[in-house]
Amino acid sequence: MHPIICKLGPFTIYSYGLMLAIAFLVASSLASLEAKRRGVNPDIIFNFSFIVFVSGVIGARIFYIAQNISYYRENPIDIIMLQQGGLSWFGGLGAGVLLGIIYLKKKRLSVYKIFDLIAPFVALAQGLGRIGCLLNGCCFGKVSMYGIYFEVHNSILIPTQLYSSLILTFIFIILRLSQEKPHKAGEIFFLYLLLYSIKRFFIEVWRADNSVVLFNPTLFQILSILIFFLSLIKLVFIKKSRAQNGAHPG
Repeated sequence: MHPIICKLGPFTIYSYGLMLAIAFLVASSLASLEAKRRGVNPDIIFNFSFIVFVSGVIGARIFYIAQNISYYRENPIDIIMLQQGGLSWFGGLGAGVLLGIIYLKKKRLSVYKIFDLIAPFVALAQGLGRIGCLLNGCCFGKVSMYGIYFEVHNSILIPTQLYSSLILTFIFIILRLSQEKPHKAGEIFFLYLLLYSIKRFFIEVWRADNSVVLFNPTLFQILSILIFFLSLIKLVFIKKSRAQNGAHPG
């Protein structure tokens, strides 16, 4: 599509990096505003968002490189070429959650409360980030006569990036509506994981950039199944607790 937006002298503005920056700024700003409305220090939320974003990008990159280690052994310089794409959400999830928990523990804040607050905006950021994938041509779908022509692949492909972006925007709306209803701590966060895992499982059916593993599912479909059931179990326990004790606004 358009991996390069423009060139300003020696500087090149890449669509992938630009959309990542826009996604962070939009999501963190909206999360900070929501925090202020809920009586939470918006500066803490912005700092938390920055830590989660940076650690998430690093974790996502490491996971992606591990998946494609044979390529990066032959092309080690490409490890730092983030403008070419190459981030794995599952790696980003692990690193972002871990560093996020450490930060919140140091600030003596409720982990689930803050995770609930920021979860919808994470989905929004992902939706915006997928536009960068669309422009960059990564995370591409299978060949289809009903797709979009990608010059970088010289093929008409299913625009899985666009579908992901639309679904993630829908998930953002669902989570924001759920935030405004009485809920127990952790409910919004695990709902986000549940909805995302469903989205990713089915999007993988149309993606062409991930290898299948045992019995034909891709690695990310297997991980999506695991996250789906873990999130479902947590939501069941949370809802049982809510039924017994009553809910409160998150």
